[in-house]
Amino acid sequence: MNRKQLGQLGEAYAAQVLQEHGLHIMKRNWRCASGELDLVAKDGDVLVFVEVRTRSTAKASNESAELRYGSVLEAVTWQKQQQVRRLAEIYLYQHRLHDQPVRFDAVLVEKIGEQLKANYIQHAF
Repeated sequence: MNRKQLGQLGEAYAAQVLQEHGLHIMKRNWRCASGELDLVAKDGDVLVFVEVRTRSTAKASNESAELRYGSVLEAVTWQKQQQVRRLAEIYLYQHRLHDQPVRFDAVLVEKIGEQLKANYIQHAF
């Protein structure tokens, strides 16, 4: 599985996890000239911009993904957070959603062999 396929698998799984938490997926891989938002969802009246990070390991370990790689918050760097915020502003402007309440979430998906695990963080940044 190449990196792009792994990313697509992780985003699809993250969308499933979000739906299980009651969110409605509005857009996947929304693009503009400045970049891409992984997932845009609705949680009630709140528009949620979701950054997805996917990692793969060959086999399970006694260590958690957080111990091996750092938390999902560490995986989403300050620079990435700023980029997602800028893209969210563009999205809101283009869709004329000026007074829309928003939230920024993150999902870390780990593929261990053939199994997927997710760490979902609301209000990640």
